[in-house]
Amino acid sequence: MFTRSVGAAVLLTLFVVGTFTKTAVGQATPGLSPEEIEEGWISLFDGKTLFGWRATTKTDWKVVDGTIEATSGEIGLLCTTTQFADYLLRVDFQVDENTNSGIFLRTSPEPKSPTYDCYELNIAPPSNSYPTGSLVGREKVTPECKPGEWHTFEIRCQGPVIEVKLDGEVVTNFEDNAYLGKGFIGLQHNEGKVRFRNISLKPLGLDSLFNGKDLTGWKTYPEMETEFTVTEAGEIHAQNGPGQLETKQAFGNFVLQMQAKTNAENLNSGLFFRCIPGDKMMGYESQIHNGIEGEDPTKPLDSGTGAIFRRTVARRVVSEDKQWLTKTLIAEGAHISVWVNGYQVTDWTDKRKPDENPRRGLRLAAGTIILQGHDPTTDVSFRDFKVQELPARWPVQRTP
Repeated sequence: MFTRSVGAAVLLTLFVVGTFTKTAVGQATPGLSPEEIEEGWISLFDGKTLFGWRATTKTDWKVVDGTIEATSGEIGLLCTTTQFADYLLRVDFQVDENTNSGIFLRTSPEPKSPTYDCYELNIAPPSNSYPTGSLVGREKVTPECKPGEWHTFEIRCQGPVIEVKLDGEVVTNFEDNAYLGKGFIGLQHNEGKVRFRNISLKPLGLDSLFNGKDLTGWKTYPEMETEFTVTEAGEIHAQNGPGQLETKQAFGNFVLQMQAKTNAENLNSGLFFRCIPGDKMMGYESQIHNGIEGEDPTKPLDSGTGAIFRRTVARRVVSEDKQWLTKTLIAEGAHISVWVNGYQVTDWTDKRKPDENPRRGLRLAAGTIILQGHDPTTDVSFRDFKVQELPARWPVQRTP
């Protein structure tokens, strides 16, 4: 972990100023409007818990009044459990006068130096070698950033470029031709009190899997019961079942976003991935089922939308039948995370022994993506399929 002499950490802040969007079942998605959810934004902080985050040191990270706060303890990071590659990141932050903190981009959980195994966006006073908005060890800037007030970072990490806006103004535009690829996002505590809120991310660089006109790029199975058609509205419609529609392309570590709508109550469908090509739904299944017990969204029926079926249950159902839902799924190695309507419902690591068949064990090999027609009641619509294969993280061979 970095010392104070190296400089404070990196901070990313997005200017969403406390917007909360209610989902169909009453759960708020912090910092996101319905339009942003449809555009693919996801919330990395639910405003109540540290779900989807893990601390790397003994620091007093806690949730206070809808913010993530740290005041004391060891120098270290609170990292996402998910790795990201290309994205827009927005974060609000507030610091005391002498606080040294930051946000780490594309980082390892315990980076050794901000010059080669992460990008450290600093939050620090003007007296620091790298004041707020600087990339430690890479680029120094000196914008005005008053302590005690809320500020917003909006960061674009795309390929070799890192662009940082502070309160809407570009302060850093850095290009690293030996960029790190994917990595975690980390909030840093170095010295003093720091608070973060409205932490949101939009994946960038996704390519379409569906042209909205026909099933080019997909394999159909006419011998199965489900009929997959393309509607005049540019949607894939699945009727009857069981059956499947399968991509011709295979994906291993990837970010996928799509929209789905169940057209009747308590329908069952799913999105299968890392499938054995040509086999019958032989992959991991990201469930689509909006049913709940009584009126309690924390008690999903049949695992719940966003669950990895038979492996982990969605912690909350935040989608509703007869309404479009937006799903973001990130599979990276053994770790799988899922957001529904911008809210993270699944954070799961497959700790089983390796096996070619993901029903029996951990499958890391690339596989196809399958849309499921579950049974004769199936009546489900899909649209806006986008995917990006995650880049490898560059091997770090440099030394400080």
